[in-house]
Amino acid sequence: MTAIQSPARPAEDGAVPTSGRRETRTKTYKMGYGRWWWALPAVVLMLALIYATTASGAFYAFTDWAGIGDYNFVGLDNFTKIFRTPELTGALVNTLILAFGFLILTNVLGLLFALALNRGLKSRFVLRTLLFMPVVIAPIAVSYIWKFIFAFNGPLNQTLGAIGLKSWQHDWLGDPDLALWCVMAVMIWQSVGFCMVIYLAGLATVPVELEEAAALDGAGVFTRFRHIIVPMIQPSIAIATTLMLIQGLRVFDQVLALTAGGPAGATQTLATEVYQQAFVFNNFGFGAALALVLSVLILIFTVIQQYATRDRL
Repeated sequence: MTAIQSPARPAEDGAVPTSGRRETRTKTYKMGYGRWWWALPAVVLMLALIYATTASGAFYAFTDWAGIGDYNFVGLDNFTKIFRTPELTGALVNTLILAFGFLILTNVLGLLFALALNRGLKSRFVLRTLLFMPVVIAPIAVSYIWKFIFAFNGPLNQTLGAIGLKSWQHDWLGDPDLALWCVMAVMIWQSVGFCMVIYLAGLATVPVELEEAAALDGAGVFTRFRHIIVPMIQPSIAIATTLMLIQGLRVFDQVLALTAGGPAGATQTLATEVYQQAFVFNNFGFGAALALVLSVLILIFTVIQQYATRDRL
């Protein structure tokens, strides 16, 4: 940021400001302006590698390009086809269900774990580590582990049978009514530790003395949470909700590894549709249109979320 100095005032005895002071102010302006040049290479690379490539991909959304050879400009036909195809509107609905279910449950569970492990419990550091461990594992590896657990002859059904709950045994990933919720459960299991860490950072800023003073004045647990903790951790709430919303909207790895969009398209999302249309069926133009819809969707919800939490950042 450029440093701005207040204009020089004439001395009380009428003396003119010295030239040395003017030189200092000029030097300050030059140093502030010069700092921007250090960021220029990064800005150019970002414009070239991210924004320019994204813009070129958006252009192909209006064509029928197959990924190789010539293409024809088809206008809005790809977008019309998206919203007239039941399978694709189903993928859009699945994406929204996964995104908002993931957003709500990860934040609620992450906040509850953070409150439980904030202070007082002797084993809190061990428990925090155990809860955070899934975050450092690759999503594709986590998904294959859970695919083994959800298998019909896997540990989950075996455990249910061992405790006398054979009627609860299911083909979890093969049932269209359960598969989407299984995918959401895996996403939450892996990301709840990350939310917990964000909320622990926010809770560390809440003074203990303030809570103790409120308790001495007769404030109950819920009252202290509502009127002291929540207002002071609002920046953490804004960060956690933004990150989880974006992660939920662009979910891909877990769906591909667990169900590959099945059974019967019950877990298909916009991200997996983009992959299949562009790289499996060679409908690159149509896949680009799906990707553009997904990008606009993420942009709209992110802007709304940022506007709703604009005073909390």
